[in-house]
Amino acid sequence: MAVFSKLQPSLWQIIFVLLILRSRLVTLPKETLERLRDVTAGKRLSAAELTSILQQIYVKEGDGSKTLLVTYRNRLAKLPIRDIPEDVLASNAKHFPLRSSTSKKTKALLDPTFIHALRSLLFRIAIPSWKSEEALIIAVHSCFLVARTVLSIVVARLDGIIVRDLVRADARGFLRGLAFWFALAVPSTYTNVMIKHLQSTLALRLRTRLTRYIHDLYLSKYPNLRYYRLGLGSVPSSEREKSDGETNNSTTIEGVDQYITADVEAWAEGVSGLYGNIMKPSLDLFLFTSQLSRSLGVRGTVMLFGTYYVTVRILKAATPAFGKLAAIEAKLEGDYRTGVGRLGREGEEVAFYDGGAREKDILTRAYMALIRHVNSVYKIRIFHEWTEDYIIKYLWSAAGYGLIAIPLLFTRRGNASPEAESADPRPAASNTGNEAIAGRTETYISNRRLLLSLADAGGRLMYSYKDILEIAGVTERLYTLVSSLYAVQPASTTSSFPDSTAEVFGEEIIGLEHVDVSVPGHNSSTEEPHTSAISDDYSSDTSIQAPSQSVLVRDLTLWLRSGSGEHLMITGSNGVGKTAIARVLAGLWDPANEDGKVVRPRSLMVVPQRVYMPVGTLLDQVIYPDSYADFLEKGMSIEPQDGGSSNSIRGILESAFLGYLPEREGGWSTRKEWRDVLSGGEKQRMALARVFYHRPKFAILDECTSAVSSDVEDRMYEHAKSLGITLITISLRPSLMKYHTQVLNLAGDGSGRWTLAHIGQDSVLTPLSEEDGQLWLGFNKEIATLERKLKDVGEWEKRLGELDALLKVQEL
Repeated sequence: MAVFSKLQPSLWQIIFVLLILRSRLVTLPKETLERLRDVTAGKRLSAAELTSILQQIYVKEGDGSKTLLVTYRNRLAKLPIRDIPEDVLASNAKHFPLRSSTSKKTKALLDPTFIHALRSLLFRIAIPSWKSEEALIIAVHSCFLVARTVLSIVVARLDGIIVRDLVRADARGFLRGLAFWFALAVPSTYTNVMIKHLQSTLALRLRTRLTRYIHDLYLSKYPNLRYYRLGLGSVPSSEREKSDGETNNSTTIEGVDQYITADVEAWAEGVSGLYGNIMKPSLDLFLFTSQLSRSLGVRGTVMLFGTYYVTVRILKAATPAFGKLAAIEAKLEGDYRTGVGRLGREGEEVAFYDGGAREKDILTRAYMALIRHVNSVYKIRIFHEWTEDYIIKYLWSAAGYGLIAIPLLFTRRGNASPEAESADPRPAASNTGNEAIAGRTETYISNRRLLLSLADAGGRLMYSYKDILEIAGVTERLYTLVSSLYAVQPASTTSSFPDSTAEVFGEEIIGLEHVDVSVPGHNSSTEEPHTSAISDDYSSDTSIQAPSQSVLVRDLTLWLRSGSGEHLMITGSNGVGKTAIARVLAGLWDPANEDGKVVRPRSLMVVPQRVYMPVGTLLDQVIYPDSYADFLEKGMSIEPQDGGSSNSIRGILESAFLGYLPEREGGWSTRKEWRDVLSGGEKQRMALARVFYHRPKFAILDECTSAVSSDVEDRMYEHAKSLGITLITISLRPSLMKYHTQVLNLAGDGSGRWTLAHIGQDSVLTPLSEEDGQLWLGFNKEIATLERKLKDVGEWEKRLGELDALLKVQEL
């Protein structure tokens, strides 16, 4: 007690000090950890640095690659990104031929079509080379799988030795066995953890490889434009017609987002898990069977392989078509996802109609179709899983007891010698009996452990059969996506006008020559060729065949030269093909006739009526599709410098009457859902601000000022012309005609006729009748007459003033 009383004051002092320093003791480990993170992962970024990185996104390197800037927990991580070379994409095309939708498939597990699709995706995209990181991960993973099997055999033997020593009452041997047991626990647990880690890492790597490959293939530049032309069914005839005479009509892919997100993830997870679920059980079956055969003898080995055969036959007969069911489930999941996404994109339009109830019915129908299919799959799995559990858990266990009994009941009894049985010394008989019991116990425990592991390996191998069938469905969907992307026909890039014409006019030219315009996939291939003779002086001597209902505009010829001061306005009633002409000029659609030719300049920008607002900052809305790195390369500034605003983003916004946006929205780096923040007129003016930023040689304006007031529209058109941009306007507003020198009028009567006239000049280019041409000539003559009369307005006003003065004198 005296000692305790002496220590008691110091104990209270220690407690008091700890209470004072409790906050410091709590924060000290955290601060130490943060310092270690600063050393290994870099220092924390300030708010300004984070904003700059979020705006910049990536840095361009000298070799053409990009370094992606990723922020995590206020720290910066750099990830190099290299696009797949075009020659690699082109060389892989032969491994992804487009299949016929009616191609026959076998019911075998190793279906040749499935093997080809899996091999193409796996060894051409996911693991392109044995020197890749994925191959290294698989090699290390394989080493750990082998180590796990070897450790399982060692643990099984050690388990039998420990029980044997326990039966012998050998304390030293028992303790030695426990020491080995704990020693084996370290590599065994580490091996199990690394197997799971490497499998997850492999799945992530496979998903990354496949996702990047599909991104590079899908989001291709002009002239491929696969992300757009895939929906048009732009597949060449050589790919549509198969050798067996069948035609592939499935030239479009719906729900591509489902393929790229959910299907790629499911495929990567399934393939990475399938490797471990096949290799590890197969290795276990081989090694465990070889170990058991030493003690089971011939009878036991034959029974073991007989059990394998019966199990495989039963499970194969009881397994449904999981691959087809998985493909149907993925399609229904994609339909439901598409419906939800459509409602998010078109929420305002649905709200205007108060169509929530109707959209709920549509989404409920899609969801219930998915749920009914999933429920049917669950019902199918009842019998299959019951059969699996019964065979693997009970049939294999019963077979295991029988196999264990063979060496104990038959093999050892047959090997027992009569001499050993006739000898009857009591001590020796007692020792021999104990040794025999210990040996049998060791054999039983070791074989039992091996048989349990063998049953587990067989079960996982049987389960992998179902996994293969499910992976087959996802593999088929991804192969269809990649093969369809490869089969998409690129846009026609043939330059049509003769070289002499380009030399005469000098600068860039945009134009069409004898082009038929129709919706892709709707043009008739049985049309007879039509002839047209159009002279350089715009004569109207034209011969036209009977029109086809699928052709919107027939035999269209026009051209514009950059910097010539010529501007074109395309007009006509709704649905006659005005926007279709813009798509042909932009290279999105090909001419409907083979002899039609298109000249598409390098510097061209199309502004549609519905403005696209990308994800990003306010600055990103102006410079789209340029990135921040591209913006910096152009040497432009955000705010005016040295008193000049023409080369700044602020000046561009002021030219589009949007100079108030940075202050209203919170700055240039503000991130919002801009399609909901900006009004319809503001979005259209933002689209024209992009034109002022990029300053293309030609700009096609497709009803892009329908929500803009007339005075603002006039000033923006004047500014665009002052920048030297040649305008091609699609509009029904007569007020815009004064900014153009040519007018292309589409008849709209289903004949595909058109008229191209120069405003104020007696010249008309038209495949119409002579009366229609004279009508446009009359319009031009009337315009010329009005212009001459307007010149005399000054003299009339002077004469009017003289008459007013005379009348005032007479009144006086």
